[in-house]
Formats: sequence, structure tokens, C-alpha cells
Amino acid sequence: MGKDVIVACDFSSREAVLSFLDKFSGEGRKPYVKIGMELFYAAGPEIVREIKRRGHSIFLDLKLCDIPNTVKKSMAVLRDLDVDMTNLHAFGTIEMMKAALEGLTRPDGTRPLLIAVTQLTSTSEPRMRDELLIEKSLPEVVMHYAMNARQAGLDGVVCSPLESPVVHGGCGDGFITVTPGVRFADGAVGDQVRVTTPERARELGSDYIVVGRPITAAEDPVAAYRRCVEAFVD
Repeated sequence: MGKDVIVACDFSSREAVLSFLDKFSGEGRKPYVKIGMELFYAAGPEIVREIKRRGHSIFLDLKLCDIPNTVKKSMAVLRDLDVDMTNLHAFGTIEMMKAALEGLTRPDGTRPLLIAVTQLTSTSEPRMRDELLIEKSLPEVVMHYAMNARQAGLDGVVCSPLESPVVHGGCGDGFITVTPGVRFADGAVGDQVRVTTPERARELGSDYIVVGRPITAAEDPVAAYRRCVEAFVD
């Protein structure tokens, strides 16, 4: 499995995201696109189909978390959108993750990759302890959630690049890490806490990096995307 840069297309309308993707129409490499809650709620399933028709791989980032039966039925709906990857929250328990996997699997046995969010990259250890009442260290929690996801049969987790080595060490190199919280060394951190650069994420073993504003808000998004790809993939 090769590494890739996933562009977080956190736009509020169909027109905005398609206008952004039009900038890459002359490029030989079509960006892997993350469709999150904002865009999905604004434009609905049809925007997924439209971006897929344009030839992009898609990570549908809806972070499902509910009782197992509800998540199973929701995944059964999402599987028909032909996305390449989707996710849920690991704290929903192993039972919920197994139900999600069952719902996501098509009758012919095929399915998108399914990954679990461990801890958001906006979460710090003090916040986790003081607000969520989780007393274990952040690396311990991430590793435990990753092990639960692997036990449930999932393909990998969402975590900080800083935690990729721990996850791969415990779950194996074939268990993928999808890592947000990536910024250029000369860029703003924004609301992220556990961050690093594309170069460092590569060194740490991230399989995919998710990059949003450093690309989407750049003066030249295509150049910013190329910079990410050169640093992380090439």
C-alpha cells in the first residue's frame, strides 16, 4: 500500500468544492479527497458521487458513533456510495465496530476501508484527563483504541502522526494510520494540538496524511498540494 496525501475539502457548498477541485483539472495526479460532515450535510450524497465521477479517491469522514444496530444500518447505506474509505469513533466499543464492518460489507464481499478515530488531534492530554475523565496517558489510550479496532477487524485508525510508530508497533505495519494534524513548518497550527510536518509524518510512518487549510486556503492550492506530495510521497 502506497502513501498518499488526502486533501480535507471542508467546504460548505457543492459549488465551492467543485470550484476548488477544478484547479486540479490539468494535473496528472488527482488528489485523494476527504469529504467531512460540513460538506456532506450541505450537499448530500450526490456530492460524493460527483467527485467520484471526476476520478478522485474519497475518504468519507463522518465519524459515526451510535448503538451497534444504528451504525450497522448507516454503514449499509454508505457502502453504496462507492467511497474508498470511511470511519467511525473507536470509543463506540468493539461490538459497534464489528457491526459497522458487517453493514459496510457488500453482498459480494467487497467494502471500503474502515478506520476508527482514536483521539482527535485537537485533544490534549490535560483536556482528555480533565474534561473526559480519562486518566491514562494519551499514547496508552490511542494504543488501546487501536488494538480494539484491530480486534474488531478494521483496517486502521485515525491518529496523530506522532502516534503512528506506537500504533504500527502494536498492531503491525499493515494496520494503516491516517493522520490529520499536518502543517507546513512555516504555517499556522490553527486549532490542532498534536501536529507535525509532512516530512516528519513520513519519517514517523504515517500511511496517509490529511491536510486541509494549508492547501485549501493557500494562495496557490495546486502548488501547496504538490509541496505536500513531494515531501510525503515522492
